[in-house]
Amino acid sequence: MEFLCYHRDRPGSLALRHELLEEHWSYMDGYAKEMIARGPTFADDGETLTGSLHIADLPDPAAARAFAFDEPGYQAGAYRDVLLRRWRNTLGRTMWDFPGGPAGGHRYLVLGLGAGQPADLAPPPDGDELIDYGPLLSDDGTTWLGTAALVRAPSPDAARALLTPDRYAAIEVHNWRFGGRR
Repeated sequence: MEFLCYHRDRPGSLALRHELLEEHWSYMDGYAKEMIARGPTFADDGETLTGSLHIADLPDPAAARAFAFDEPGYQAGAYRDVLLRRWRNTLGRTMWDFPGGPAGGHRYLVLGLGAGQPADLAPPPDGDELIDYGPLLSDDGTTWLGTAALVRAPSPDAARALLTPDRYAAIEVHNWRFGGRR
């Protein structure tokens, strides 16, 4: 089962995040084989950290909750909240398989928070710039809760255009980078 976990930073937690960076990486190293995508999100300036995204293949919802809430930054209070949803990898690959590689161009995390009937279940046909893509689901995988994508795009507006605007309660676009040890 694949899960998307997005830890959103608590305001003023930047020093704590930096202090815990090695602990965070070491924790995530324990999930290297399960990792589909990972990386930090940033404010519009492209430098100020705003969160930490991980998409992983885990045995069940209980394992996903342990993954999200045992993370050192969460335990230390660095995050204001956590979005944890089951996810379906419609591209069937990891971020490391993306033909465009980790550098060049702007990368974004796009989160469409669902409202009503499912939308955008399949990737767009012209999705050459998609790094990862899939629906957000309930723990049992039966209810559509939204759509999440990692994409290389020229602008936040171009990234947002991946999703059908009137089918979501909200669409968030976050600057994102390939993560992991440097």
